[in-house]
Amino acid sequence: MADHIATATDLFEIVKTTRSMRRLKPDPVPDALIRKLLEAGVCAPSGGNMQHWRFIVIQDETIKQTVGAYYKRAWDEVVGPRYRASEPAPGMDRDQFLRTLAAAEHLAAHIHEAPVWIVPCLQGGAPTRTAGASIYPALQNMLLAARALGLGATLTTLYLSFEKEAEAALGLPPDWHSYAILPIGYPVGRFGPVRRVALADVVFRDRWGQAYRDQ
Repeated sequence: MADHIATATDLFEIVKTTRSMRRLKPDPVPDALIRKLLEAGVCAPSGGNMQHWRFIVIQDETIKQTVGAYYKRAWDEVVGPRYRASEPAPGMDRDQFLRTLAAAEHLAAHIHEAPVWIVPCLQGGAPTRTAGASIYPALQNMLLAARALGLGATLTTLYLSFEKEAEAALGLPPDWHSYAILPIGYPVGRFGPVRRVALADVVFRDRWGQAYRDQ
């Protein structure tokens, strides 16, 4: 696994190769590495630097199986059928799309087998974009840190189709909400470059619709 561990100077390489790793080995992840992920997470910005976030590290098999069952149900009843009926994502051909679909289906069936979950939480009413701005940067830090440490991870919210049931199983107080699950483990596959559309397709200069070009 040492050959997968990146150095701090490889930031842009890490960014460009932090793919969603949905096939994970059940091998235990050392506590020292989990701590590194958490430390990376809490280095992220939050609104007013208030740091109201809380993170639950889930390793309990019963909790993972209970929440995993809701995740699988969400895939089977809601997300899976929608994905199968959709067109490939931009920049992805049909074969690549089918491989991604298979990986997502694998995660739905095996998410409970990931050795560690990290569940980010915030207090307050219904989650909003404003609230998300104070939690998702921490998760991106964790994903980048996982890649640097040779760990596979992905950010998923499928279980929120059964939010109340899943959060009850997680033991959250009534006024707290979870924002995602990060299943974490050593990857079955290899890291590789992400596939994204060209900047020209998604970036404007100064106003909507005005092409962005290097100056």
